[in-house]
Amino acid sequence: MKLLLDSTRCQGYGLCQDPAPQLIDLDDWGYARVREHGVPPGGEDAAEAAVAACPNSALRLVK
Repeated sequence: MKLLLDSTRCQGYGLCQDPAPQLIDLDDWGYARVREHGVPPGGEDAAEAAVAACPNSALRLVK
């Protein structure tokens, strides 16, 4: 499973990092950066919660 970010859709709300701090970093302006595109074992729930938390659908999971 991979976590992908469409940076053109990210508006810097930072809501995605709360459920998945191990997968997502925020830059100095609050814009998301995916740490590792591959979701580690046991991180699926956090990745799904991060995708759901994004109000602009900037994140998506690919299996």
